Amino acid sequence: MNHIQWEPLLERLLEAVWLVDPHTLRIVAANPCAADLLKLPLQRLRGSLASDHSASPQDLHFWSTLAQDGLGSLQAEALLRRADGQTVRVLRRISALPNTEGAPLHLVAMQDQTQQHQTEQQLEHLLAELRATLESTADGILVCDLDGRIRAFNRLFAQLWDLPATLLSQQDDEAIHTWMSGRVTDADSYAQRLGQIQRLPLLECTDALVLQSGRVLERIARPQYARGRPIGRVYAYRDVTERTAIEAKLRLASKVFDSSLDAIFITDPQQRVLVCNPAAERLTGQPHAALAQCEAAGLFFSPTRPDWSADLSLQLQQQGYWEGELWHRRPDQSALALHVSWVVLRDAHGQALNTLLFAKDLSEKLAAQQRIEQLAYTDALTGLPNRLTLTERVGHAIRVAQRSGSGFAVMFLDLDRFKHINDSLGHLFGDKVLIEIASRLQTCLRQTDTLCRLGGDEFVIHLHEADAAGAEITAQRLIEAVVQPVEIEGLYFNLSCSLGIALYPDDGASLDELIRLSDTAMYEVKERGKGHYRFYRPEMNANLLARIHLDHALREGLRAQQFLLHYQPRIDLRSGQLRSCEALLRWQDPEQGLVLPGEFIGVAEETGFIVALGDWVLDSAVQQAAAWLRAGTPCPVAVNVSALQFHQADWVARVARALNAHALPAELLELELTESILIRDADEALERLLALRNLGVRLSLDDFGTGYSSLTYLKRFPLQQLKIDRCFIATMHSDPVDAAIVAAIIQMGQALQMEVVAEGVELPEQHARLQALGCDQFQGFLCSPAVPPDAFGQLLRQAR
Repeated sequence: MNHIQWEPLLERLLEAVWLVDPHTLRIVAANPCAADLLKLPLQRLRGSLASDHSASPQDLHFWSTLAQDGLGSLQAEALLRRADGQTVRVLRRISALPNTEGAPLHLVAMQDQTQQHQTEQQLEHLLAELRATLESTADGILVCDLDGRIRAFNRLFAQLWDLPATLLSQQDDEAIHTWMSGRVTDADSYAQRLGQIQRLPLLECTDALVLQSGRVLERIARPQYARGRPIGRVYAYRDVTERTAIEAKLRLASKVFDSSLDAIFITDPQQRVLVCNPAAERLTGQPHAALAQCEAAGLFFSPTRPDWSADLSLQLQQQGYWEGELWHRRPDQSALALHVSWVVLRDAHGQALNTLLFAKDLSEKLAAQQRIEQLAYTDALTGLPNRLTLTERVGHAIRVAQRSGSGFAVMFLDLDRFKHINDSLGHLFGDKVLIEIASRLQTCLRQTDTLCRLGGDEFVIHLHEADAAGAEITAQRLIEAVVQPVEIEGLYFNLSCSLGIALYPDDGASLDELIRLSDTAMYEVKERGKGHYRFYRPEMNANLLARIHLDHALREGLRAQQFLLHYQPRIDLRSGQLRSCEALLRWQDPEQGLVLPGEFIGVAEETGFIVALGDWVLDSAVQQAAAWLRAGTPCPVAVNVSALQFHQADWVARVARALNAHALPAELLELELTESILIRDADEALERLLALRNLGVRLSLDDFGTGYSSLTYLKRFPLQQLKIDRCFIATMHSDPVDAAIVAAIIQMGQALQMEVVAEGVELPEQHARLQALGCDQFQGFLCSPAVPPDAFGQLLRQAR
């Protein structure tokens, strides 16, 4: 394709474009946008050298280098010279364009960057003006976004807050906020007020902050708007220490302290109370008149530090600040625990003007600490002992058992299908169920036993001094309690539980080990039908370890490329021709050799690894089918799909990506689905099947007759093929019932206009009977086992 054929397309492009000859570097074609960009007639632009329009030595060097070394992929800014002598900065992107007459043409696309650079310069100028304005203000300014992240501050702000040099040289918002919180005298009130301001983005407020240095800052908080909406907040800080010291006491108190939630007292230099805020009256239970002129230190006492007042005087004299926990006794003789902060306010010459005292009620904090201690040992939902309490009690039981020689039991109890309750009725409803079940379990135990909720629907029971017989009786009692009908909010339903038991010291010597082993026994119950109990046996752990080892080996095998696909041909029963094939997974394990999927697919599905493994199978099979297509021997390939894989949210997209990645026509891919996939969620399955059919993929129902076969979904779903399970084929020549089932499936498939494929055909008698019944295709050892790709490619060439 020469450049003339590209010109109609170039003229429709909105950006400036050249086509440059790779040998001469002359512009062989250009569009009107390119002519406008350079202020040059289109006729003069065509035929000119690309370097003629360069306005920088670097660009001239680029074109000479391009002529010598050829084209890579390039995108960069360049400076071009217009016909009027002006220069224009562009973003230039150069790529190769196919050319049937020789080397690829250079496609040069350019975007004018002039406006963008002007905008950037204007923005830089505006930012410089804003910074100058910020620095020229008489207040310390701090600008934050709505989340409290710092966007800017001026030098005066840093001076007022005594920010260290390390915080000025690096951007660390959290460190700056922490520094500010640590500089105020009452960090709790400061944090509470700051949180209130941040939660209300439209709030405008003015308050005062007292720093530990004695400095008092007036803080003015204003929202910052853009386009009528708040985008952040501007804080202005002004040093009002001297003004605060000389203002009238009442005005000082009302402006600085009246709004505080904590008790605040202002005293004279001799620590006699001059004024206090309403919170102080509420805290002490006394009116302002009773507090005025009293000794501030006399309002407090410390039951553990009789000399606290001497320490107070020393600290105020040396450091100007004191902080600690004290108690106050009210007129009704009730005592309150308080957190007290005491600071000296000085004038410019260092003389004491007043002292400022903050008192915060610690009653709620002490109650919270008690609650925290309670929560540390109990489950918040059920009130049962938690893992920490269980650990302490079992630790004590182990020490007793070591001295006395007695034993005990640990049980692991898990509710069956509890997840369905949470998913269908919600977690709040599920919590009520757990509370009810916990109450029932508790009634089945002795006072010396411990019922612990680990989390979710898992419980651990410690049976004090219990042997196997006692544990078995308790287990039966627990299971019977759980299976009784549950009534929550007028809804009646039944639950069951699975329970594993481990004994000390026979099974384990520590709580962690006993929980792990009882959990293993419980898992065995889940595997065998749920709703029962089992004692731990050593072979259980071996089986679990074997599954864990196999899962790890499978994942390592996929990373080490140990998996491979063999392909089994499908033969047309009428013509005898090879029609398609099925991709069958094999694992070339370094230790075991070639492993068939029956030995590892179950573990892969159980652990969820089947999704990654299935994606590999799909991609590998599509890649192989595309290779056969390119070799001139196209062959449809069938791939098995697991239920977990099919129900991935992006499953259809994964199939489409595999087809597109290897350029395989969709009709050469067949997906084999099991009946369990289709009945799990019929509506969702139908939606996915229709999406796959829209891609053009063929859909087959595998192992038909062994699951919950239903004509309803066979009629609804867009399936094109039925596969008769090998268990019917194996005995159809000798068992009249199996023969009748096979005949019925073939007739049904024909009635539904679906192809029918028989699996596992190994005997001529089976082949003849299937042929007589009108079956479409068969696969099995009678024709060929599954073979490696090279061997199957030879079969394709022979068939052709």
